[in-house]
Amino acid sequence: MLLLSLPLVAGAVPLPSGSLAPREAAMPSERHGQRSNEAASLPAAGPRVQPRSEEGSPYRITPERRALLNTIRFAEGTWLGGSAEGYRTLYGGGQFTSLERHPEITVRRGYVRAAAGAYQFLPDTWEAAASRLGLDDFGPEAQDQAALHLIEKRGALQRFDRGGLCAEVLARLAPEWASLPTHGGGSYYGQPVKGVEELLAFYRQELERQRDIARSGQSETAQA
Repeated sequence: MLLLSLPLVAGAVPLPSGSLAPREAAMPSERHGQRSNEAASLPAAGPRVQPRSEEGSPYRITPERRALLNTIRFAEGTWLGGSAEGYRTLYGGGQFTSLERHPEITVRRGYVRAAAGAYQFLPDTWEAAASRLGLDDFGPEAQDQAALHLIEKRGALQRFDRGGLCAEVLARLAPEWASLPTHGGGSYYGQPVKGVEELLAFYRQELERQRDIARSGQSETAQA
């Protein structure tokens, strides 16, 4: 994993990290700041979490951050009940075998995409993140780190660490993952999207589960 902390690169990613396929509400996808949604979000426990970790990884995986990552997977259609197979998922729902590198397998299913992994990284998006973070494989831990890197690039990580998941955080991430809603509630790319309330409900449930895991002294390390 990364041993160096490098500055972020300014500028938006022209395409979302990826997408599975045009889908029903609960199917895979690509890629309002209302007061009621803000109140419904769960605050992160304790002070702001710093990106750096003393264990050698660039981003700490707290229960709150794990719940956020799993919520993105839920929106992107790679949650699969929490299965690690989500880290091997191609656009369209197929599976690939090797986690040595991004598979770069192009799939035509409504759209033509080469997105892959739990967060449906497009090859160029993955290459840029992996280069920045010094990632040398496409394993679950590397994918988690790259996703957090993209979240930080979108200006959402500190906002999330301060106050938990809310409509504002989702809107900041909508240009990265088309399955997440903008302030208006739709997809940044005009594609199928999950609703704010559905995502907040999943996040609350997942955060409770992750905190239970943390209290028990266990850890949820993705296996593949």
